[in-house]
Amino acid sequence: QVQLVESGGGLVQAGGSLRVSCAASVRTFANYAMGWFRQAPGKEREFVAAISWSTGNRYYADSVQGRFTISKDNAKNTVYLQMDSLKPEDTAVYYCAASNIYSHGSTDSRRYNYWGQGTQVTVSS
Repeated sequence: QVQLVESGGGLVQAGGSLRVSCAASVRTFANYAMGWFRQAPGKEREFVAAISWSTGNRYYADSVQGRFTISKDNAKNTVYLQMDSLKPEDTAVYYCAASNIYSHGSTDSRRYNYWGQGTQVTVSS
């Protein structure tokens, strides 16, 4: 069983930056893809970014391309989401997800079989 624990959420002003982290309890992430999704009140969960642990390939939603960066630390089994130039519309609960089914990464939340509890990110205008 893989456990994912997010941290680093909080309140930030528009234009600011925030980094959220996801620590995973797994021996090796060699065959995993990691993703970040978010869900705003009254909206469906949406894809934000993903990374293949083995290839390092990264994927981003159009809405965050150029502002957000996903990265990983192999030694710490941790994935990060650096969020710059934040906008009020980025306000949401951010969820970390892991998939050992689609190890190259996916934008589809149904392809992720492990999820964290979420961390709140609030961007004030």
